[in-house]
Amino acid sequence: MDVYTRLLRPLFFSLDAEEAHELVMSALEAGSRMPSLIRLMAGTTVTHAPRNVAGIEFPNPVGLAAGMDKNGVALQAWEALGFGFIEVGTITALAQPGNPKPRLFRYPDKQALINRLGFNNEGVEAVATRLEGLHTSGRWPRIPVGLNIGKSKVIPAAEAAGDYLASFKRLHGLGDYFVINVSSPNTPGLRDLQSTEALGRIIRTLRDWEGTPRRPLFVKVAPDLAEEDLVAIVQLAEAEQLTGLIATNTTLDHSCIPPKLDQTGGLSGAPLRARSLSALEIIRRQTALPVIACGGVSDAESAGERFTAGADLLQVYTAFIYQGPALLRKLAQEKPQDR
Repeated sequence: MDVYTRLLRPLFFSLDAEEAHELVMSALEAGSRMPSLIRLMAGTTVTHAPRNVAGIEFPNPVGLAAGMDKNGVALQAWEALGFGFIEVGTITALAQPGNPKPRLFRYPDKQALINRLGFNNEGVEAVATRLEGLHTSGRWPRIPVGLNIGKSKVIPAAEAAGDYLASFKRLHGLGDYFVINVSSPNTPGLRDLQSTEALGRIIRTLRDWEGTPRRPLFVKVAPDLAEEDLVAIVQLAEAEQLTGLIATNTTLDHSCIPPKLDQTGGLSGAPLRARSLSALEIIRRQTALPVIACGGVSDAESAGERFTAGADLLQVYTAFIYQGPALLRKLAQEKPQDR
């Protein structure tokens, strides 16, 4: 019996979506001190399918997308559940509570979520201190950890590059790769930073400070960009020697949601599948840079189509909420394409 879908999910879905999220994160944080117990309770074995991407060894190609573990509190638990890598965040330089509640909504018949969380997190100092503690205590997970950074809400867009740099500096050396998040729809004006001028300024500010050697650096893009804008970002990524791209964040296209049930925010889950795949295909036509596919990945078929389209790795979030740990076994069986 799938304990998650038969027993745990009904319990969690009886609660408000964000209350359930907080309950799960508290349990996983506690479980990180006993990862063997997490493995036993998960009751699933994920195929070992190692993959080297951007010089990083991934034990399997299925990772946890940013947004689930914003503050890096349960890293060992995610490893125990079978994820091949974890992306922490989004982390901002300044601690911030995010948008007013309620701000997370389920649509079970669509296998979807809408969120307008707004980068709620403890801020870079608290997160960096926690990650340093895991390193020094020997409790750092054996799988890659990415660190996703975003703009603090109160910082004007004109000062965004310095704000990203503050997070990058404090976290430097703590993760295996970094992600510049300029594509969340829930921070006012953030998606404007996807313009090549603004994004280029952020990238150069980080790289100029870093010098060499460089940490792997990705940019996460929105699924709602026009093709020419997405192509321009890919060209910028190549010109600035970024490591790769993540395709994609959530969408503002809510056409599948009945108007009376609709909410402001980014839509994730199964309805995002086609849009995210299209963005991946556009990116792959333009570049051989590594691409992490995220958005609408929920079964072997959707995983396979991403690999066929040229994805190097996958990330999940919403499908994991609906399906639990058994999802990882299904997805990890799919093989990335050799290119």
